[in-house]
Amino acid sequence: MIMWFFILCLSALLAVGISHWVYMWLNPKCNGKLPPGSMGFPIIGETLQFFAPHPFHNIPPFIRNRMEKYGAVFRTSLVGKKVIVSTDPEVNTYIFQQEDRSVLLWYTESFMKVLGKKSLLTHHGVIHKYLKNLILHLVGPENLKAKVMNELDAVICRHLHAWARHGTVDLKEVTSNMLFDYAAKQLMSYDESKTPLKLAENFKAFIYGLLSFPIDIPGTAYHACLQGRKNATKIITDIYNDRKASKIHRGDFLDHLLEEVESEKSILNESSAIDLVLVLLFAYHETTSTTLTLAPKFISDHPDVLAELTKEHEEILKNRDEETSEITWQEYKSMTFTHMFINETVRLANIVPGIFRKVVKDVKVKGYTIPEGWLVMVVPSTLHLNPDVYTNPHTFNPWRWEGKELHAGSKTFMAFGGGVRLCVGADFAKLQMAIFIHYLVTKYRWKINGGDEKMIRKPGLVFPNGLPIEISEKDMKC
Repeated sequence: MIMWFFILCLSALLAVGISHWVYMWLNPKCNGKLPPGSMGFPIIGETLQFFAPHPFHNIPPFIRNRMEKYGAVFRTSLVGKKVIVSTDPEVNTYIFQQEDRSVLLWYTESFMKVLGKKSLLTHHGVIHKYLKNLILHLVGPENLKAKVMNELDAVICRHLHAWARHGTVDLKEVTSNMLFDYAAKQLMSYDESKTPLKLAENFKAFIYGLLSFPIDIPGTAYHACLQGRKNATKIITDIYNDRKASKIHRGDFLDHLLEEVESEKSILNESSAIDLVLVLLFAYHETTSTTLTLAPKFISDHPDVLAELTKEHEEILKNRDEETSEITWQEYKSMTFTHMFINETVRLANIVPGIFRKVVKDVKVKGYTIPEGWLVMVVPSTLHLNPDVYTNPHTFNPWRWEGKELHAGSKTFMAFGGGVRLCVGADFAKLQMAIFIHYLVTKYRWKINGGDEKMIRKPGLVFPNGLPIEISEKDMKC
C-alpha cells in the first residue's frame, strides 16, 4: 500500500514537473514584451515545418503563413533554439547595427561542427576586420582589375567550350565544377586533373550535407559531410605543408598565407590558415553557383532580356580592335544592362534562406524585447518579394533597376548579406557573372530542358534534381 502511494506521489510530481516545463516552453520568460508567435512542440519546436521543400520563387510557406498570422516580427523555435524571425526592414537594420554589441554572428551547432568550432567564421571585432582585409587581398578591386578578370575570362571560356562539346549537361553540376576549378587554382594552384587527390569529390560531400539533419551515422548526408570535411582538410594540409617545405612560390593565395603566418604581427597560425582555405573554397562555391545556374534559365524564359543583353555585348565586340581579345575592365564597367540583370537575378535567387544573429544582451526594438540568449533570424526573401518595395515582385524584370544605384546591400536588398558582415566577395561574384553572361550570349546557343517544376528549394539545396541544358557554339569560338 505504501509502495503504491509512493509511486502515485512520484507520478503526480512528474506530471506537475512536465506540465510546468511544457508551460515554460510555450510561455518563455521575458523582461518586456515578446513578439507574438508559437514555440511548437518542446525541443522539436517548428523545425519540421521550417525545413519543408517549397517552390523556388515563393517566400517559404513557414514564413509566409506566420507573417499573415502574427505580423512582420514573430517568435518560434527551430532545432531546439528560441528564435525571433524578422521580416521588417527597420528591425533588420537595427539588429545589424548592434553587431558586436548586443548581437553576434551565429550558425547552427551542426554547421559549426562541420566547419570547426574555432572556424574563422565565428570571429568578431578586430579579428573579423583583420580577416576581411586579408581576403580583400584576394578579391579586392585592385586584384580584380589586375589579375582576377583575366583568370576568370580563361576559366569561363574553357568550361563553356567543354559544355558545348558534350551537348547536354546538368547546368547546376557544371557551374559548380567550374567554380571549384577556379577557386582551387587561385587559392592554392590545385588542379584536380593533375593529381591523384580527390579534393573535389570530398568537397562536394562536404557541401551537400552541410545543412542536413545532424545525424552522424554511416549512410546519412551529415556523416558523409563530416567525412568529406575531414578528407578535404587533410588534402589542403598536405598541400600547405608541401608548399612550406619546398619554398616554391606559385603566385597564389597560399603563398600570401604562408608569408602572413610567418609574420611576427600575424594573428594567423598554420591551423587557421588551412581553415581559411577551406572556408574560402566554400564561399567561392556558394556565392555564385546558384546564380550562374539561374542566369541562363531567366534569359531563356525572357526573350526581351536576351535581346537586350545580346545588343549590349555585341556592341562591346563591335568597338574592339580585335574581336577575340579578352574583356577589359572598361568594358566590364560599361555593361549597364548586365549589372541590372545581375541585381535582378540575385534578388530572385535568394541564396541565403536566413541570416542569424545571437542576442548577448536584451534588445528592445519596436515595442518588443528580444531576450538575451535568443536568436534573431532575418529573412532576405521577404524583402526581395515585398510588393510594397518591388512592383510585381515575382516577375523577373531587370529594367526595375534602371537609373538606380546598384549597391551590394541596403534595407530592402540583402542578396549579399547586411551590416558589417556584408559579403566581401560581392564585387567578385558580379564580375564572374558578367564575364559568364558575355560569352554565353555572344558565343553560344542553348536550351533549358526543364521548366519551373525543377526549381524547388530543399534544405541546403536548390535544383535538387538538376537542371539539364543543351548548349552549342555559334560560328565564333570563345
